[in-house]
Order: sequence, then C-alpha cells, then structure tokens
Amino acid sequence: MIEKIEVGIKAFSSWIWDWPLLILLIGGGAFFLIYSRFTPFLYFKHAIDVLRGKYDQENAPGQLSHFQALSSAIAATVGMGNISGVAVALVAGGPGTIFWMWISALIGMATKFYTCTLAVMYRSESKEGITLSGPMYVITEGLGGYWKPLAMFFALAGLIGTLPAFTANQLTQTIIDVFHWSENDKIYIGIILAVIASFVILGGIKRIGFVAGRLVPFMVGLYFITVFSILILQIDKIPEMFLLIFSDAFSGDAVAGGALGYLIKTGVKRAAFSNEAGIGTAPMMHGTAKTNEPVREGLVAMIGPAIDTLLVCTLTALAILSTGVWQHSDGNGISLTLEAFNAVLPYGIGNGIVIIMVMVFAFSTLFSYSYYGVTCLGFLTQPKYGKYYNYIYILSIVVAAVVKIEFAINLIDSAFALMAIPTVISGLLLAPKVNASAKQYFKKLKNS
Repeated sequence: MIEKIEVGIKAFSSWIWDWPLLILLIGGGAFFLIYSRFTPFLYFKHAIDVLRGKYDQENAPGQLSHFQALSSAIAATVGMGNISGVAVALVAGGPGTIFWMWISALIGMATKFYTCTLAVMYRSESKEGITLSGPMYVITEGLGGYWKPLAMFFALAGLIGTLPAFTANQLTQTIIDVFHWSENDKIYIGIILAVIASFVILGGIKRIGFVAGRLVPFMVGLYFITVFSILILQIDKIPEMFLLIFSDAFSGDAVAGGALGYLIKTGVKRAAFSNEAGIGTAPMMHGTAKTNEPVREGLVAMIGPAIDTLLVCTLTALAILSTGVWQHSDGNGISLTLEAFNAVLPYGIGNGIVIIMVMVFAFSTLFSYSYYGVTCLGFLTQPKYGKYYNYIYILSIVVAAVVKIEFAINLIDSAFALMAIPTVISGLLLAPKVNASAKQYFKKLKNS
C-alpha cells in the first residue's frame, strides 16, 4: 500500500512539473520582469535601507518588522533547500542545473516583488487582531468572492506543501551519517526533533519571528565562513567549475540521454524549493510586516532569492563540484554535501560544522513552515482554529524522519506545484494594481 502511494506521488510530481507549470512559473516571472520594466531592481539599495530598519514604522499595522519578516521567510528558504537541495539537483541533472537555478532566481525576484506587495495590499485581520495574509487573501480580497475556490485550492495544497517532510528527513539523515547511528534510530531522532521544535512553534508568529531574527544572521554568517574556507582551499578549481556550469547548462551532457529539457526542469524545481518564488509561502510571512507601504515590503521580499539562490546555493554548488564527490558518490541530498565538506576540511571538522549548520538551518525552516500551515488551515476554517495545525505539523516531523528522501522530495514538489497555480494566476491578474502603487511610491520617494 505504502509503495503504491510512493509510486503514485512520484508519477504525479513528474507529470505536474512538466512544461505547463514551468511556463507558468518562468513565463509568469518573465512577464513580471518585463511589465515592471526592471524598475524594482533599480531600487535594490533602497530595499537594503528598508531592511536595515531605516523606514520601520512601529505603530503601523502588522506583527513583524521588515527585518523579522525577511528573516522568517529566509529561515524557511535558506535551509535544507540550499544545503541538501543543491546536492539533489546536481545528482539529478548535473552542474548545468545550477545555471537554470540562477535564471529562475533572477526571474523569481520579480515574482517575489509582485506577490509580496500584493500580500500587504490585500491582507486582512482576525477578530483577535492577528494579521492574515497570503495568496488566499490576495485572491478573495483582490479578485473577489467569485474566485474563492481558487483560494481554497491554494490553502488545501498548502496544508501538504508546508509539511516538514524534506527538512525533517534530511536533518535526521545528517545525524545518522555524522554519528554513525542505526537507521532504526530515526524514529527516536524524529521524536526529539518534534519536542524541540514545539517550544518555538507553539509560541506563534511573534516567537517565530524573534527566533528567526537571531538565527538567520548567525547561520548565514557561519555558512559563508565555512564554504569560503573550502573554496579558498580549492581556489584553482573555481574557474573550471563555473565553465562546467555554463557549458553543461546547454548541452545536458551530465543527464542520461542529454535531455536539455530535463535539465531545465530540474533546475527550476530545485530553485522553487530554494527561494519559493511563485509558490506562495513567502507572501504569508511578508504580509505580516509592520508597514503602510505594500511596495516597501515587496522590495524587501525581492532580496530573498538573491540571498538564498544566487548566493548561498551557488556557494554550496561550488563546494560540491570543486571536490569532485558528485561524480563518484552514491550519496544524495545532505549525505553528498557532507562528503564534499569532509573531502576538504580536516577530519572531524567537516562533520562538526555540517551538523551545527544543518541543525540551525533545519530548525529555522521547521519554525517558519509551521506558520504557513497554520495560516492555510485558518483560512479554510476560522483563523482561531489555525493553531491546531501545529499539532499535525509536530506529529509529521516524526513521520518525516523515517520516510525515504525520494518520497519527501516528490510529496513537497507536488504540493508546491499546486500552490504555484493560484499564486501566479492571482499575481498576473492583479499586476496592474502593483504597478500603479509602485509608480506612486517611487514618485513619493524621489520627492522626499
């Protein structure tokens, strides 16, 4: 029975992630890019100023500062998708997948600008005074009640897409690999992870934002130091690795049969998991920002793909490629990344650093994703009932710890694909509203 479910989800993931969805994500993002006339990119420095707190409005509606909102969104994206997801991409499609992850991220920056601006424009508030945001509220508030089935479709898919299947699975695998424990220990590891995560998750969005605001700078800083150390030791191989990425991006030599289309699809899928542009999760977090200016938060959200895909994923890819472990290893996901670190760093140091980073990355992801599920359940029922999703979520951490990595990947990929459909469609339909708001905001900014 379980095997039939796994086969069915694998088949569905392969079908849904074919060209129609890729055209929606890449084509939709390209439309946002052209329709905006690249204007948001010209204000990247202003976005950094907003992120630094220069324009914070303490009394503005919302629950999180700009920095906390981005940190919480990045906590969900700069996680296992950047350490483990890149390794999965390299094993599945070879070095060329990284190029298509870059392209997807650049386009995704425009998508994030539009979808997260809309999240603030059309957010709502519960009777308890809690900010409600995300594609489902964009659809119902921006497009009207006639479109509510599309909003419900997103929320239903979100209940699955926000489960910690991939993250808990890969965190457990890291612990098994580093400490050489038995596969039978996975269930006990899962229980411990669930207990630890519950302390933050059950505290709600403010506790998640508080913890993420402190974890993210630490984890990104530690990761940079570690990977840069590896790249310095392998500095002579870096130019060759970049050439390999570019040459393989169009030849597809690393893929069985040289299928370029498969290469592109793999890169876009893994980029979607890495930066979530167009998927719809990030708008739920960015929509809680304390601001009266929707465009301001859209600019902050745009920074996300630049950090997690263009920067962090690239560093991970170079570290794995430069060591050569991807060519002769049977490992996948976090196991392959661990091999790459141990191939260069002194014995024991690689294991120690990876386990620390994975723990921080994975827990930050676990914390943020729980909020997304709470928001989806709250929309489908009532906001006050959304919190009960946390108990399902915590239990699923235990289940995710013992499932196969392939099942975890296919499950989340399938749900992400379904979530992307309403997110991008609503973004395209409401894009003129964003442009009008952006034109007014940038004009006011120039005159200030």
